Amino acid sequence: MSRRLAEVARKVGVSEATVSRVLNDKPGVGAATRQAVLTALDVLGYERPSKLRGERARLVGLFLPELQNPIFPAFGEVVGGALAQHGYTPVLCTVTAGGISEADYVDLLLQQQVSGVVFAGGQYTQQDAPHEHYRRLVELGLPTVVTNAPISGLGVPTVSTDDAVAVEQAWGHLTQLGHERIGLLLGPRDHMPSRRKLDAARRLAGGDLPPELVAHSQYSLEAGQAGATRLLGAGVTAIVCASDPLALGAIRAVKRAGLSVPADVSVIGFDDSSLMTSTDPPLTTVRQPIELMGRMVVDLLLAQIEGVDSEPDEYFFEPELVVRGSTARRK
Repeated sequence: MSRRLAEVARKVGVSEATVSRVLNDKPGVGAATRQAVLTALDVLGYERPSKLRGERARLVGLFLPELQNPIFPAFGEVVGGALAQHGYTPVLCTVTAGGISEADYVDLLLQQQVSGVVFAGGQYTQQDAPHEHYRRLVELGLPTVVTNAPISGLGVPTVSTDDAVAVEQAWGHLTQLGHERIGLLLGPRDHMPSRRKLDAARRLAGGDLPPELVAHSQYSLEAGQAGATRLLGAGVTAIVCASDPLALGAIRAVKRAGLSVPADVSVIGFDDSSLMTSTDPPLTTVRQPIELMGRMVVDLLLAQIEGVDSEPDEYFFEPELVVRGSTARRK
């Protein structure tokens, strides 16, 4: 016991007597110090006294839908850093094929008495996927924030890149370059951000966007190549993609067809993830403002944790078109 007291006291920078008062649930300790002692117990691997286990640990579940797209680790780094500045530790949850499901992760996080959950992507972005575990979080009143697609009817704060503006920027750039037959390479049909991009493109096309100019695929380079190949068969001269990996797949498809980017076909990505300046050619893309979005996510989460009523609004952030070498004037 004395060793535990000493370790926790050193970690927090308080006396052993203060730690003892917290562990025995005695008065005379400030709320911030009390929480710091409990957090130190969690970090050092000590079990909380049974009468204190009902309190929330300073842990936050951070769901990243994948790690292959560099934008998600980058977002996780922003959110994790901001959480750490406020004394919270992110618990990374990544769903992989054959691995732990989102619902199972939620069960594990609830067992750990986490203070809140952040979703950077996941099943909530797919209309046809199961959403019961999200409803469970809301019913339990656990602070939750999601990004880039609101969950209908749940009242969860959402931080989003404005997909309509993203498509307007990409579409406008290509039309200024003289492109008229522009293809869209999107995610699955029930993926809400992709639906938003498609709706925006239809408006820009005057409501008449031929179905052969739209390809849906999974979010991977290989799927992007297959979808772009279909678009090339439809005679497009430019392709707007819903992610940078999809855009890299599109560039590969153009090259496999014996054509050149951007001389024959222009390609625009979405995210501006790392290394896009180092591709061949450097990728023109629409940048998500993940630094600003990540900090807004943490602000909304902390407000809920502190008991401040949070409106279930969707907060839109404007993206930025970054022009590089994968787009050019139509011949």
